[in-house]
Amino acid sequence: MLKPAITAPVMRVIGVADTARSVAFYRDVLGFEVREQAGATEAVYGPARVRFAEHDYAPDDWGEPRSAGSAILFFETDDVSAMHAAIRTRGGRPTGTEKVNGIKMRMFEIRDPDGHTLWFGQSYHQPEATGPRPLLEKALPELPFDDVAAAVAYYHDVLGFRINYQQHDISVMDRDEITVLLIARTEPYKGIGSFEVYVADADKLYAELRAKGANVQGEPVSRPWGLRDFAVLDIEGNRITFAQPFE
Repeated sequence: MLKPAITAPVMRVIGVADTARSVAFYRDVLGFEVREQAGATEAVYGPARVRFAEHDYAPDDWGEPRSAGSAILFFETDDVSAMHAAIRTRGGRPTGTEKVNGIKMRMFEIRDPDGHTLWFGQSYHQPEATGPRPLLEKALPELPFDDVAAAVAYYHDVLGFRINYQQHDISVMDRDEITVLLIARTEPYKGIGSFEVYVADADKLYAELRAKGANVQGEPVSRPWGLRDFAVLDIEGNRITFAQPFE
């Protein structure tokens, strides 16, 4: 049986009293994979990432108690019933699965060892009738090169694009939903170009491109504006930024 998936990006840092205890719960009960990232411990499940920061919950400077369990995390799954059953099988004690009509989700709740509230949910919403067709549909970036043939080879062999069309001064390259035009560098198109692509899993793509020898400009970084991104320079200095949105 396939493992139920978490389908939407989540990126949170939560305070915990005992990292080892939290690691055991997220790994052994919830089914997360545990990784060490930049000196911190993370629990990863598909596009969801939870980082642990130890907190002793001692009273503050005014003697007021600090309480654990203040975080609320929501994980969207492709099969809430299977996720519920898997967690119960691994010894978890989730609530029953219920429909929440206001947000059209089937959901259940479980608390982690520090009392943080974890929701797992799956949409049962049926899309309503579509409105007018949008005017803007897709961007088509153009990147200039002195050697288009060499650029085509690089985008195919290293960056994983497929050749849609090619001639001596232009090539149309596709990867998944993205199309890029590689064009000859002429007077109207001199200098370098750049563009940004939203991706489902920045870390997975980073590992793939780095293994293929791409000129990556550092590891993925989580930005305060809600993107986890990294950049690649191609063989003539054009810049592509790959960004994964998260909460």
